[in-house]
Amino acid sequence: MAAVIPLRSLTGDLDPAVCKLHCAVYNGEEYPIDVLARSWHDWVGWNSWRGTRDDFNRRFILSLAQDRDDPSHWLFGGVFEVLGRRPTPGAWSYEVEFRDELMGAFVKRLMVAFRLPGRAVRLNLETHLDRIEVVSILPQPYVGKLFPGHDQINHTLAELEVVVAQQRPDWHGALQHMKGVYVINDRMTGKPYVGAAYGDTGIWARLCEYVTTLHGGNLGLRELVDREGREYARANLQFALLEFWSMRTSDKYVLARESYWKDVLLSRKFGHN
Repeated sequence: MAAVIPLRSLTGDLDPAVCKLHCAVYNGEEYPIDVLARSWHDWVGWNSWRGTRDDFNRRFILSLAQDRDDPSHWLFGGVFEVLGRRPTPGAWSYEVEFRDELMGAFVKRLMVAFRLPGRAVRLNLETHLDRIEVVSILPQPYVGKLFPGHDQINHTLAELEVVVAQQRPDWHGALQHMKGVYVINDRMTGKPYVGAAYGDTGIWARLCEYVTTLHGGNLGLRELVDREGREYARANLQFALLEFWSMRTSDKYVLARESYWKDVLLSRKFGHN
C-alpha cells in the first residue's frame, strides 16, 4: 500500500491557525469544480461571498472545489488573502486577493481527499488539515472533463459549458467535422428533444449553440427555458449523441435517422419536438 501524503506537507509557510478552509460545494445551480475550470473571475467570486455569518474571519482562505462524481474529492482552488470585509450578508462582501506564492503551483492541479464532518463548509484549517490527504497532482491544470468518446457523451449543458468555454481541443477535434443525431433529455421530467447536425454545421457548432442559447432555436426548448429559467436548463438539460457520421454522409440520410429517433423516443408526442 502506498504511503499517504498529507496536505500539510505541501502547505509550506502557510500558518493554518490564520487560515479558513473553504470547501465549496454544489449551490443548487453550479458545481464548484466546473466554475473553477470555466472562469477564474467567477471562482474568485465564490471566495468573496458572505452568507449570514462572517465565516471568512481570518487572514487567509484555502479553497477547495468539490468533485462532481466523488464528494470526498476536492480540486485545490488556491489561497486567498482577505484584504477587506463588509458586514453585508448575502453579497460579495469580502475583498480577496489570490496569493500565488502560497501553493500557487498546485492550483487546479492538486486533488485531495477529505470528508466533511457535517454541514459546515467554512472551517478552521488547523482543526482539519491533518485529515486531508493528497490524491493526485495533475500534469496540467484541470480544464474540464476529457472527451469520453462519441458514444459516451451524456452531459448536462452546465458541464458542456466548461468544455466550450475552454475550447477543449479533444472535444473540438472529435466533433467539429461530424454530422449526427442527438437527444436532449430533461432530467427532471424525462421529456426528450431529438435534433440533428447536418449541412455544413458539425456537432461541435451545434453543441456550442446549445450552450450559448440553452435552446438552440428550438421552439419547445425555448418555451421550457422561458418557463423554468436558464439555471434550470443548464442543470437539467442533458445532451447525448444517438448516432454520428463523417461530413460526407448525405443530409437526406441524417434527417431520415433523426425522424426515426423521434418515433422511437416518442419525442413528438411526449417530448419537446
